[in-house]
Amino acid sequence: MEREELCERTQRFSIRIINLAVSLPGTIPGTMMARQIIRSGSSVGAKYRSACRSKSRRDFINKIKTVEEEADETLFWLEIIEELQLIKPEKLTGLKQETLELLSIFVASLKTARKN
Repeated sequence: MEREELCERTQRFSIRIINLAVSLPGTIPGTMMARQIIRSGSSVGAKYRSACRSKSRRDFINKIKTVEEEADETLFWLEIIEELQLIKPEKLTGLKQETLELLSIFVASLKTARKN
C-alpha cells in the first residue's frame, strides 16, 4: 500500500471515529468514551502522517510504534463501547475490522523497518 493511500485511509478512519463519537449517548460513560476514542482514533492518522516525514529509519520506527499503540488503544475503546452496549454491535463491526486491518499494517511496517 502506498504511503499516500495509507495517509488517506487513516484520515478517513479518523473521520469515522469522530462520527462514532458524536453518536455516543450524552451520559457520563458515553462522554468519556467519546473523548478517549477521538483522541486515540484521530491520533492514528496524525501520527502516521508524522511518521511519513521521519528524518531517519530510527525516527520512523519510533513513530510507527506510536501509531501502532494508538490503533490498539482505539480498538480497546471500541471493545469497551461494545461491552457497555453504548452503540449497537452491528454499527461497530466495520470500524472494528478497519482498526484491526490498520493495526496489522502498522505491525507489519514496524517489523519490516526493524529488519531492514
